[in-house]
Amino acid sequence: MSVQDFPHLNAALNALAATLLIMGWVFVRNGQKTAHRNCMVLAIVVSAAFLTCYLIYHYHEGSTKFPEYGFIRYVYLTILLSHIVLAAAVPVLAGITVYFAARGNFVKHKRIARWTLPIWLYVSFTGVIVYWMLYQMYEVTR
Repeated sequence: MSVQDFPHLNAALNALAATLLIMGWVFVRNGQKTAHRNCMVLAIVVSAAFLTCYLIYHYHEGSTKFPEYGFIRYVYLTILLSHIVLAAAVPVLAGITVYFAARGNFVKHKRIARWTLPIWLYVSFTGVIVYWMLYQMYEVTR
């Protein structure tokens, strides 16, 4: 595997993180707290692996320009902008959410998790969409 393969890996990690987040939500809704905790810890590990690979890729390859113009470019840039802005919030929100869970303050944990989960899911999902638009829909090559 080379650095040029990282966009594909990153999309897979984003998809896995989204899957783990949904599974964790289902588990906690069904009262399966241990399974919930395990899924959420794995989601954090997977997201950290994504961030590491993302930073390595962009350090070596720089930014990737969307190759199309017109309406589809505005759609892409809108998705990308919202993805980037919210992605910056995820580590902070996830950290606060984990902090309250680790301290046993599940009232505050639940209150912040209601914001963290949808934002984190959106970021994971739009990460896959950005990948698809760049590398599948228009097959950007380096």
